[in-house]
Amino acid sequence: MTTTLMLHHADGTPLSTPFRRAAFGKDDPFAREREIAWEGPDSMIAARVDFSGELDVASFPHIETLVVVEGELSLTVPGAAPLVIGPQAGVVIGRGTAVRIQARSRIRFVSCAAACNGPTSPGITPLRADADFKPSAAPPAEALLGPAPQCRSDNVFTDEQTQYRAGTWDSTPYHRVVRPHRLNEFMHLLAGSVQFASPDGSMLSASAGDALFVPQGAPIGWESSDRVAKFYVVQNVA
Repeated sequence: MTTTLMLHHADGTPLSTPFRRAAFGKDDPFAREREIAWEGPDSMIAARVDFSGELDVASFPHIETLVVVEGELSLTVPGAAPLVIGPQAGVVIGRGTAVRIQARSRIRFVSCAAACNGPTSPGITPLRADADFKPSAAPPAEALLGPAPQCRSDNVFTDEQTQYRAGTWDSTPYHRVVRPHRLNEFMHLLAGSVQFASPDGSMLSASAGDALFVPQGAPIGWESSDRVAKFYVVQNVA
């Protein structure tokens, strides 16, 4: 059985991931709507939210990356025009951000959030599919079952206190052994498809529009046969 937690299937396939309705802290603006799939060390969660209506948040209480999978969400910070987020688009909301959140009809987003006690970078940072990609490290040679891929990334948000980073990544095809995952990682696939392998030989398939979360230390393999692009959040856990 795979250790990957599916948060959303674009084709509507039912999920086996268990969710529990719970707030992320006492000031969570989505307390009534949030469903948490995973909560772990260093106060990170992977979740989904169904929301409609309007919220005025004077100071966003945590860092949250959200990717809309159904409907449209409008985010407005003081002095700026509304930013409208549609399906397969995402943003990072920094702790301390003053923001108006609006959805005229029901929307759904998947998210990865982290609590932090100190200051962070307030504001709203869009995630872009047409990212400013730069070369990034491939998996180590000893983990590969075939040629090394060419990987690129565009990290647009970093918080050193929580070791939280978010951005866009892509790669040519590759095949990797099952090994403990080195980070907490949230992924929303923008292009391509991946087979995630677990130690017992079972496989989980994900393709464009799907969202998932892999906890640090979870044994997981990777196999892709075409270009894969994704929004990501990663966190190093001590």
